[in-house]
Amino acid sequence: MTQIRHILSASQFDRPFLDRIYHLTNKIRQFDKSKEGLMYLQSLLPHQRAMLYFTQPSTRTFLSFQSACHILGIKNSEIRDTSTSSEMKGESIEDSLRTFSSYVDLIIMRSPVRGLCDRIANLLDQSERPVPIINAGSGPDEHPTQALLDIYTLQRSFKDFGGLEGKTICMVGDLKRGRTIRSLARLLTLFPGTRIIFASPEAFRIENDLRSFLQTSKFEFLETDQFSDAIYQSDAIYMTRIQDEYDTTVGESSKVDSSKFFLNASHLKHLKSTAVIMHPLPRRNELDPVIDKDPRAKYWRQERNGMWTRVALMTTLLGVDQKILLPEL
Repeated sequence: MTQIRHILSASQFDRPFLDRIYHLTNKIRQFDKSKEGLMYLQSLLPHQRAMLYFTQPSTRTFLSFQSACHILGIKNSEIRDTSTSSEMKGESIEDSLRTFSSYVDLIIMRSPVRGLCDRIANLLDQSERPVPIINAGSGPDEHPTQALLDIYTLQRSFKDFGGLEGKTICMVGDLKRGRTIRSLARLLTLFPGTRIIFASPEAFRIENDLRSFLQTSKFEFLETDQFSDAIYQSDAIYMTRIQDEYDTTVGESSKVDSSKFFLNASHLKHLKSTAVIMHPLPRRNELDPVIDKDPRAKYWRQERNGMWTRVALMTTLLGVDQKILLPEL
């Protein structure tokens, strides 16, 4: 199984690691069923401190990591706006993060800056306090913890339908700049027989690096602009919003007609009865709220799974996972 010091990229993980996180997350959820279980989880890491460095807007990722810290008894501090830190005085990001490492045992980072998490991890590994880094979203690069919770959601959704192996996953929307699909696509290659259909306007197709990775991995995938055909043959539909925060000019994304890639109630009767509908959220018009009532809609469950998956990751990173997996507990 992959041994990890930082969580930076989906490419770090192998199949044994994914299966272990799945098992560990399920065990952690059992503790949630009683006061005694929750108190036990809180007793695991009360001596640890974490910094949530979130300089890019976030609701779900921030709250799920903060809640995961609370569940494990970890005390946390936060920076959510560089205007409240010495970066406003001209301090470099590197010096700011190295300062934080003096006070905490774990740094969880979300930044619009591509590659920043890797850069800080390398910097701290050469310092006197090499604290672990968790990438909670790095520009349009990657979102490895989102990919892990997505895999967990898919595994749970298909556990009574032959597992994730052999399933067709349709990823829809802004596939060029959507870091969630970049990380998830990499993890899906670890499940034999799995296939991806990328459905998007031509302007939002996957980048060449991901395309090349999938081709080198001999992984079956299809790129199409035929949205309806793609979703009707799929076992899971993974919707995403247009990532217009990365537009190089104002209104750039609005010039692309993405309305043909919206999932609405009229599509439901054509989907497989066992289909899974997912979305990393937030959503806009690409996913009709009416669909929330359909039993195949898993995105609110997916959101809550994020908290438990991140609990599992932190117990693994901070070395207390065995205290959950021991049979007598």
